[in-house]
Order: sequence, then C-alpha cells, then structure tokens
Amino acid sequence: MNQLPRLALCVLCVALISGFAVNQSQAQAAAPPAPAPQDQAQKPANPPSASNAGDAKKAEDEGQDPFAPEPAPALPPGMTGSDANDPRAKLTPGLYDAGEAAMGIQHLLLLKKPDAFQLGATDPDDPKVEKILGQLGMGNNKKLPKSLHLVIAQLAFANSDLAFEGNHLFQGNFYGVSIYDIANPANAKLLTSLICPGGQGDVSVYKNLLFMSVEMPNGRLDCGAEGFPPEPSPPADEDKDKDQAKDQDKAKDQSKDADTNKDADQSKPKERKRRLPAAQKDRFRGVRIFDISDIKNPKQVAAVQTCRGSHTHTLVTDPNDKDNVYIYVSGTSFVRQPEELAGCSGEKPDKDPNTALFRIDVIKVPVASPQDAKIVSSPRVFIDPRTGAINGLNNGGTHGKKGAEKPADTDQCHDITVYSAIGLAAGACSGNGILLDIKDPVNPKRVDAVNDPNYSYWHSASFSNDGSKVVFTDEWGGGLGARCRPNDPNKWGADAIFRLQNDKLSFANYYKLPAAQSDAENCVAHNGSLIPVPGRDVEVQAWYQGGISVMDFTDPANPFEIAYFDRGPIDPKVLVLGGDWSAYWYNGYIYASEIARGLDVLQLTPSKFLTQNEIDAAKTVMLADLNVQDQQKVEWPAKLVVAKAYVDQLSRSQALPASQISELQKAIKRAERSHLNKSNLAKLQSMAPSLESSAATAKTPADATRMHALAEVLKHPSA
Repeated sequence: MNQLPRLALCVLCVALISGFAVNQSQAQAAAPPAPAPQDQAQKPANPPSASNAGDAKKAEDEGQDPFAPEPAPALPPGMTGSDANDPRAKLTPGLYDAGEAAMGIQHLLLLKKPDAFQLGATDPDDPKVEKILGQLGMGNNKKLPKSLHLVIAQLAFANSDLAFEGNHLFQGNFYGVSIYDIANPANAKLLTSLICPGGQGDVSVYKNLLFMSVEMPNGRLDCGAEGFPPEPSPPADEDKDKDQAKDQDKAKDQSKDADTNKDADQSKPKERKRRLPAAQKDRFRGVRIFDISDIKNPKQVAAVQTCRGSHTHTLVTDPNDKDNVYIYVSGTSFVRQPEELAGCSGEKPDKDPNTALFRIDVIKVPVASPQDAKIVSSPRVFIDPRTGAINGLNNGGTHGKKGAEKPADTDQCHDITVYSAIGLAAGACSGNGILLDIKDPVNPKRVDAVNDPNYSYWHSASFSNDGSKVVFTDEWGGGLGARCRPNDPNKWGADAIFRLQNDKLSFANYYKLPAAQSDAENCVAHNGSLIPVPGRDVEVQAWYQGGISVMDFTDPANPFEIAYFDRGPIDPKVLVLGGDWSAYWYNGYIYASEIARGLDVLQLTPSKFLTQNEIDAAKTVMLADLNVQDQQKVEWPAKLVVAKAYVDQLSRSQALPASQISELQKAIKRAERSHLNKSNLAKLQSMAPSLESSAATAKTPADATRMHALAEVLKHPSA
C-alpha cells in the first residue's frame, strides 16, 4: 500500500497511512526530473486525458472528511470502466454479514482477528482511540477532524502480508504478527499473536528465522506498545506559512492569464519541509529478526535499522551461498534525521550525493548467527548509466486530479520480487518497473526499466513460472481510494503484463478486476501469487474490497478472469479500510489476509474455465515454504493427473482432433485403473511421438508447450 493522496496530516499520520507509503516526491523535495534512458523506457501506452475530478485538496483544506465516498469523474475519452452489472457490483454491506459472490472459488473459513489486534472501540471519543493516537504521536493534532480519529486508530491494527512454512502461516499486522496452524486448512487455528507495533509488519520466513518490516515512527527496539510522547503542536509561524502557501496556490489558479515572463521566484511559494518526529534513541525503523524455534514464543534476536524504515522487504536466497540469506529493503517513508541514525540524509542528490533516497538497502543475515545481520550495500538502482546521476529514472508523467502531470523522479522501490532460478528480480519502484540482475545478490544491477503514463504507482511484481512474462501492479489511490467504480478507467489501477526476453521488457496488455465496486470500497490491484496449474499462467490476486480475482495470463495479450470471491462493502456510507491485502496459493488452498476482518481460507472449484483435473494437478505441487516475493521455480511430477490436465487444456483449445483427445483420455483412465501395468504403460508411451509431431504445427506456443509436456509425462508416468 502506498500513500493516501493529498491527505495533509501530520508526519506521523502520513507515516501511518503512507505505506501506506509516503511518496517521497511529496514527503521530501525531489531533484528536477532527469530523463530516463531512451533504450530503457517503454513506449507510451495511450496517453491519459484530463479528468474532471473534484478538487480533493479543497475538501481537505475546508476540513472535510477525506475518507467520505467521492463519486468517480467522467471516464476519459476512449477509455472504458468496470461492469456495473456484474454480480459483485451491488452486494449488501456489513463487517461479518456482508453479501458474498463467488465463481470457481469456495470460501471455507474466516478466522476473525485475534483480540490483541482489535481496537475494541467504535466511538471516536472512546479513551482507547485517544490512547492509540497518543502512541502514534498524534495526540496534539488539533486540525485532525474528529471523524478521522477512529479511522486512524483502526489503521494501527490493519492486517498486512502473509508468509508460510510447513504447516504454519504467518500473518503480518501493523501491530505485530499472528501465527496459525494450517495443518487442516478448513480448521486452521491461531497459535499465538506477537504484539510488536511499527507497521506495516510485512513478514517472510526462512527456517527458524522470521523477518518483519517496520516503518512507522511508533516502532520501538523493544517491541513496546507505548510508542513515544506526542509531538508538540507546530509553531504558529509554521501554520502561517502553510496558510500563505495555500493563498499563493489559490492565487496561482486564478491568474492563469497573468504575465508568464515575470520572475518565477516572486510568485513561487516558500518551500515547505516536512517536520520530522523528534529523535528517539529507542525508536526502531528497519527489519526485525525473530527466532521462531519455539513457534509459540518468537524471540527477537536482531533489529537492523535503516534510514527510511522498511515498508516491505524481500528474502533473497543465493544458490551459491548456503550460509547466508539476504534481505532487500524497500523504504518508502521519510528519511529520519542523522541525530537518530547516523549517516541518514534526505537531501537532494545535488546537495548530498550520499542521500538515503534513490537506493535500496541489502542486509546480509548469517543463518547460524542472525544477531550479526547488517547492511552490506545500498545499491543505486535508479542510476543513469550514461551520466552517473543517481536520480536517473522518472515516471515519464502520469495522470492526476487535473489531468496529465509532469514527470517525477523515482527514488524508491515499493516491492521487489526475486527469481533466483533465473538470476533476475522485478522491482515495482513507484514511477517505474525495473528489471535487476541479481546473480550477485549483494550488488544487483539494473538491466531494464519501463514506465507508463497510465500507471500512478508501480506497486508489486510477479514472474511467470518460465520467466517469459512479468505482471506489475499499479496501486492508484494508495489502497485507500475507491478505484474500481464504473467510471474508473480499466487501464488505471490495473495489472500491466509484460513479455520478458533477453532481459528486456515489452508491454503486452492490462488486466483489471472486471466487476465495478462502490464509492465506499477501497479497490485497486494488490498482492497475488501464481497458482501452479501446469500448462497455464494463472495468478490469484487481492484487490482490497474488490475481493479476490484469479487471472489467466497465458496469452499476455489477452488476460481474462477465471474465478473470483467478493464481499459487499464494510460500510455503505464511509470508506473504511478493509478487504484483502494479499491472496496467495499455498499447497492446494488460497489464503487471504483480510485487513479488517481476519484470515480467509478458500479453495478452487471446477468451472468452464478450470477443470477438476487442472485443480488436482496444481495440488501436486507441495512447497516447504512460501515467501511470495522470493519466487520459486515450480516443477510438476510426472503424474497421470498432470497428464489429464494437459489433455483438458488441449481439448478446450481444440488443439487436437476430438478423436485423439478421446483416445488419450481412455488410455490414461485404463492406466490409472491398472496401476500402470506393463501393457497400459506401453500404450501411453506409444502415444507420445504423435504428440511431439503435432506440437510442431500447433496454432499457439502454449499448445505446443502442452503437447511436449504431455508427451514427457506419457513416456515416464508415475502413479
């Protein structure tokens, strides 16, 4: 999740919601945009047109509630929106009793949030609300509307990302982490909840080590929940400067026909710098490391501080280094002052070439002695290779409230997905999608970069299993906005699918949740993972209150939905943060981290888009652990159910004559019944050559691949 657009609250409020990330182009002054290398820039998609959106800043300045539902503007010319006639479009509201709609997915279980991660209040005047605001350092913020007190307090208990190891599921939360026993997924049970505030609480796991991201200023070295003393109210002259800046901005809007040759400095508002929280020796922002040898009693063994905190992190395993793991740290919040952490600087590159902006951090963790974990490099992944400028990438311009916006520098990655099996990583880096060579994990090197004027905030990425495609997501609106309404363009807040060949990305198409959502539902593309259906590229993905959508992107130019699950809005009148943060497939089931409600467990069911054989074939892939941003290469066993899945796909696409499909189905069935006796095995093997011959003339590359894969299974099948 990235920033809450235009919500001009105090730094601690922004730090809470921002990453809910603070986009550094707003959090700290950015250097003038440097041109992106032409050989690394995606050719523009259809340029965004000016929208007729209402002025959110005006509402903000007038003290209106920025969480109040805001009707979508008219669609830009030439663009289409989501389907208002979809069954998901008008579900009844509710927290635990909302209406539901599903296709190809069965909901098995909702485990409500543990009591430790519940605010336990519904009244903004409840002392619990004020206590949480105080812990967040917001107790003296008199300009914060009363109606927002409850909202902000609830955000402090939001569920975040998931990780898996064996029969254990780890669910991050802005207030800590919960650990579940999923040996029986339909009857999953909570084992323990660890209170350790600091948000976002993104988690990953490696053997006996659990890693957690901490970004917010209320994080403490000791995991204490008391936070820090409230920040003092801003000086009167600071408020005066803000009011003067507002007046100057207003005057600028009213004088568009004024003489443009006047000295720009005379009309330029005084630069306003963010007030940072007072330095605290006990504050922690970075990556925590816990020993989970005793799964019910995690113990913190290390806490690696970083200048921007850790919004997300990526576990990186090096095939050539069994003694260490690495953590790529993506920080998106403000840079703390050097008085709190030596060496930190949030200056522009021209003022300080050692600025903490425009980089990621790499932490090396000795597996046998995690207490010795430390930062070993801070790669400048946005550098211009021609000039050496560290601010060498920009977003190329995007769409905004008042139409097209000017290019802005990219100085942060939101999320990085590594695929060590192919030596590459895909970084979703606010203004760009980037491709990194990670063969040397300590020193990743950028090999390609793309941008797109339809993209607002590059958020996360997934590779196809064969490494030939990359799916990027756009978190337009920061996760707190309603961005799936009928008048929201289906190219904004969507997935962008790229072909990947010879370390170069080329755009193929967009995919967005097809169903329209209401003004009261935060909805945009968010976290997902591959579902290992052999012969297809399938991804399950969370869309916040848009629910869960399963996409087939086997043909990257024509992605389509094959399954979904959705609930109605939490509240029909107020946009309450909720819905699915992430939805991941793990060993036969889909698990979704529901921000407000808890943990969902679901399973796929057969439909016209997906057969039972395909589902069963996906279930043959059993992983020892899963950290989605550390993508693992899937290999399917040569089981007959995998062969049946390929046959179903070839039948669906009509890639083989019906008679050949029938013969294959009969032969596989006989082989199963006979437990692969000699004669039936020989029959299967005799059918392989014709499949390989047909693959040479297949109409699509996907069908050719399926035929070759099916032939290999038939040659050496296992029970």
